[in-house]
Amino acid sequence: MNNFIARKSQWALSVLLVGGINMPANAALLDRGNGMLYDTVLNVTWLQDANYAKTSGYDDDGLMSLTEAKTWTENLTFGGATNWRLASNSPINGVDFVFSSDFYSGSADQGYNVVSPNAELSYMFYVNLGLHGRYNTNGTPRSDNGVFGNGNLFELDAGGNVVGGADAGLIKNLQNRAYWLNTNEGPASNWIFMPYDGWQGVYSNENQLYAWAVHDGDVAAVPLPGAVWLFGAGLAGLLARGKR
Repeated sequence: MNNFIARKSQWALSVLLVGGINMPANAALLDRGNGMLYDTVLNVTWLQDANYAKTSGYDDDGLMSLTEAKTWTENLTFGGATNWRLASNSPINGVDFVFSSDFYSGSADQGYNVVSPNAELSYMFYVNLGLHGRYNTNGTPRSDNGVFGNGNLFELDAGGNVVGGADAGLIKNLQNRAYWLNTNEGPASNWIFMPYDGWQGVYSNENQLYAWAVHDGDVAAVPLPGAVWLFGAGLAGLLARGKR
C-alpha cells in the first residue's frame, strides 16, 4: 500500500510541477496582476485599463491627437517599466498593406474581421475578447457588434449619464470608439482600430482618438505562486512517507 501511495504521489507531483497547473494550452491572455496582461501569442504586455490616460488623470477624457497619444505612451512608466507604445499593425500578408474591395473576410488590412496576429488591437478584439464587428465575414450585418455586444455606440448608466465603454473579459474601460495604432500610413494619416464596428483602417492624424499602451515582451512575469509550492511540498511529504 505504501508503494502505491508513493507512486500516486510522485505522479501527482510531476503533473503539478511539470504541466498540470499551467494555463490552458490555448490561453492567450494572462493576468499578471498590478494592471498588466500578457499576450502569449503576440508576446506583448497590455495595460489592463484600456483608457488609462483618463483614469490616471493624464487626460480629461482619454481622447488625444496622434502626437499627444504617442507622447503619452512613450513617456509612460507603469509597473516599473518604460518604453511603452501604442498597439501596432503590420501587413497581414507580411509584405504590403492590402486595400481591397473585400472589406469583410479579414483578408485585407483595411476592413473588418482581421484576426491576424500582425494586427495587435484587432487580434485582441476578435480573438482574445471574442467580440464582434458590424459584419460577418460574408458581408451580412450583425446586431451584436461592439463593446456592449448589442450594436449600441453608447449606453446610459443608472443616473442617465452617457457611457462610452465597458469592461470586456479581463480588460477594463474598453472604449467603443476608435483607438490610434502605432503605424503611419502617410505624413497626414495613421492606422486606427474601431471597437464599435470592428473596423481597422486609416484616419487623419488630427482626430481625437483613444490610446492603449502596449509593451513588448512579458513585463510582469511572475514565479510559480507560493500556494502551488506548498501543495507540491505536501505531495513530496506523502512521497517520503510512502518510502518509509
